[in-house]
Amino acid sequence: MAVVSIGSFTLESNHTLHGVTLAYERCGERDAPAILVCHALTGDQYSVGTEEKPGWWAGLIGPGKAVDTNRFQVITFNILGGCNGSTGPQSIDPETGEPYRASFPLLTIRDMVQAEHAALQKLGINHLAAVIGGSLGGMKTLEWGHLYPDFVDTIFPLAVTPAYSDYGIAFNHIGIQAIEGDSNFNGGNYIDSTQLNGFRIARMAGMVTYRSSEMFNGRFGRDHNGKQFDVESYLTYQGEKLAKRFDANSYVTLLKAMNTHDVREAKVETEILSLSFTNDLLYPQELMVPWLKELPKASWELVETDFGHDGFLVEFEKWGGHIQGKLNSLLVSHSVQ
Repeated sequence: MAVVSIGSFTLESNHTLHGVTLAYERCGERDAPAILVCHALTGDQYSVGTEEKPGWWAGLIGPGKAVDTNRFQVITFNILGGCNGSTGPQSIDPETGEPYRASFPLLTIRDMVQAEHAALQKLGINHLAAVIGGSLGGMKTLEWGHLYPDFVDTIFPLAVTPAYSDYGIAFNHIGIQAIEGDSNFNGGNYIDSTQLNGFRIARMAGMVTYRSSEMFNGRFGRDHNGKQFDVESYLTYQGEKLAKRFDANSYVTLLKAMNTHDVREAKVETEILSLSFTNDLLYPQELMVPWLKELPKASWELVETDFGHDGFLVEFEKWGGHIQGKLNSLLVSHSVQ
């Protein structure tokens, strides 16, 4: 696992974390223009992955694909507050010698972006051709455009809105209450996340928002296996699957950070190509497009899909061309092909 240390890092809350590290994946030639990819809530740094274990955006990124690693280098960090190698609640607090657990400080989306900016500089990357991300990663992408307009040429915020919707905050509240209200949570001092039925319930609630009712109804059709409906079995499986691979304290930390997202009044002068997806319950295009219309360098597309919010993780043939076309124009305009 590749890890970069950024040392002590002060958050927006003025709390300072010490010995901060960010795990990352880096693909492509080191002298190629750099693209930063930002993962979603429970994602990780393996956006490309390997032939044996493809990453979560392997359909979009790779040799000859929409994000062409023959022409660009691609960097993805595991998010600050995450649980796949970056500093987060499972990390050891150097001041106590014990894991942070629930004592890990509150984060903002801006904190995450500023940490990654510091990490890029440690890696010798002083400019980005683009930042791309969806959902929570889209929130970070918008913050990149606001905070570092001279550092990045173009941003691609996908399946996101300038501020997190009340609908999204409502489901985050359900998830947080389910986890923290579980008696086994023990103030964040549980042994492992698989103990927490509240964590599984939180994930199930979230899964309902990620896809459209058309997708659920079409996939499950009220099928029943004799004990439960197939949709019930599916949600139970998804809850158990996440509890085995993710940390509940990280999940709570990141949900609370998502709630802070709001760049509606921020100055964003970076060139933007935004993609919204039909049937996205959490980030509807009607909350994004009016804001984009007020920006000097923004364009957008609406992608038709029954997948709803999860559209940014699938059906690359429907929307990858928009990304590819803009990246090709970047290469031409900067004469770096």
